[in-house]
Parts: sequence; C-alpha cells; structure tokens
Amino acid sequence: MHARRETRERDDALVDRARDGDVAALDELVRRHYELAYRVALSVVRDPDTASDVVQDAFVKAARGLSGYRGDSPFLGWLATIVKNEARTALRSAGRRNESALDAVAPVAAAGSSPAERAVLRDEARRVRRHVDRLPEKQRLAVELRIDQGLSFREVGEVIGSSEGSARVNYHHGITKVRAWMTEEST
Repeated sequence: MHARRETRERDDALVDRARDGDVAALDELVRRHYELAYRVALSVVRDPDTASDVVQDAFVKAARGLSGYRGDSPFLGWLATIVKNEARTALRSAGRRNESALDAVAPVAAAGSSPAERAVLRDEARRVRRHVDRLPEKQRLAVELRIDQGLSFREVGEVIGSSEGSARVNYHHGITKVRAWMTEEST
C-alpha cells in the first residue's frame, strides 16, 4: 500500500514537471508505464503492431492533455483510459473484430519438460487464451492484468476504470466463465 502511494506521488510530481515543459519527466512517465499501457492495448486490439501504434498515439494524446489530468485518480488509471479509448478507435477504424489468432499465443516454456509435454502445455495455453478472448472486455482485462501482469485488484480497478471490488468481481466472473467453457469443451 505504501509503495503504491509513493508511486502515485512520484507520478504526480513527474506530471507537474512535465506540465512545466520538463521533457525528462515526460520520458520517465513513458518509461515507467509503457509496458502496462502496451498490455492494455494488446488486450483490446490483439495485434502487437497495432498495440504499439496505439500506445504511441495514447502517450502523445496524454502528453498533450496533461493539463486535463486533475489528479483525482492515479495517473496510471487516467493513462489506461486513454489507451483503451485509442485501442477501441483503432479497432473501429480497422474494422476488425476483437479476437486473436490462435497462432498469436505466446509459446509456453516449461523448464525440464519433454518436447511432448511442452506441446501439451502450448496447446492448453492456446485453449485458455481462446476462452479468455471470448470474455467481455472488462472481464478479459481483469483476468489478463491480474494473471499476466500480476497487478493487485486495486491496480486492476484503476486500469479498467472501476473500483477494487468491481475488479475482483470482473476477475472472478471471467475465471468462472473460462473454467466453465473449458469444462464444456472437454466433455
């Protein structure tokens, strides 16, 4: 809890400096939050190249709109909202559906396992990813941010624009649906 408050205070100090034209402060905000912004974009657009473009556009928009950031909520939540909106815009303009190809799933590496075991794990990871991709956006983001990024429920809530409790509920419902779909598929 203390570390999050310190991070928020450092972010707010960087935002103040960036508003005053300090390019190094803006660069530090980008460095600090790029990976999470990319993950949010990727979870919406499902394409690495498009996600990179979205994040770049989102940071440009955020830099131009720093005067609109009031500090009522953490900078990360404000930035994540911009990233999600940019990602949705990219999807609409590309006319794409919000799905990923099965071959786009990152390979799973298990230390000390045989090639056959690794193949089974990769197949299982693809099955899970396919079902996670079916979830509504907030549930999908909650599951991915919690599992892939290891964020706390409070941080997940900030990113998806909800309370900590809502983040927990979205995560729980998402995991429950994925388990049910996988059970249905296995029977």
